[in-house]
Amino acid sequence: MRWRSYVAVGDSFTEGMDDPYPDGTYRGWADLVATRLAAEAGPDFRYANLAIRGRLFPGVVAEQVPSALAMKPDLISFAAGGNDVLRRTFDPDTLVSRFDDVVRRLRSGGADVVLFRFADVMARLPGQRLVAPRIALLNEAVGETARRHGAILVDLFADDTFLNPMLWSTDRLHLSPAGHRRVAGQVLTALGVGCEEEWLLVPPHPEPTPWLSARAADVRWVGQHLAPWLRRRLTGRSSGDTVTAKRPLLGPFAE
Repeated sequence: MRWRSYVAVGDSFTEGMDDPYPDGTYRGWADLVATRLAAEAGPDFRYANLAIRGRLFPGVVAEQVPSALAMKPDLISFAAGGNDVLRRTFDPDTLVSRFDDVVRRLRSGGADVVLFRFADVMARLPGQRLVAPRIALLNEAVGETARRHGAILVDLFADDTFLNPMLWSTDRLHLSPAGHRRVAGQVLTALGVGCEEEWLLVPPHPEPTPWLSARAADVRWVGQHLAPWLRRRLTGRSSGDTVTAKRPLLGPFAE
């Protein structure tokens, strides 16, 4: 096995929301990938997950990247910028420049690096006209950076399966357990490692929702998810303010 240590860096996507363990913490695609790599590598395999929900790109770089580099792992996954494109202060030129610099630093330590072109999350969210071009710009930068630095690219945007609402949680922003399994399968495929076949199975699309029921669901979504998000933006708070990394140390992993 080529990789005996793996560090996951990022935000809620990598932390694993909304794929809960029985104790209320989150599993997610990175834990699933670690499970498979551990099975291949044996008892010497080590894993850390530094990702924290709500983190903006500068926070991920300042808080997590130095720790990941200090651990000197064989494999690093880096996914950040998704929260930034939702902010009115989004600065595309700065983010693209810093993204390239971060990946260069991660690769210079000798680790293999996994990068992601994000899936099309805006199909079910408001603000598509403003945010979708930002996601397209970020995805383009990720692809170019991966080619420039020899990183491993997982192109979720090219996978139309992610247009299936069953791969997304009720907040319409985070992946469902089925979504996380599919991401894990794609990462392992990109690494040349086999995965459980059901991880790549496509759930059936839900039956069409009558118009009135769909509008009622939209109203519930606004109250349960959009309104709290807007309140946090207005008060300068983040969903991850009181959250710490679930696996901050590089150590043995067994799910």
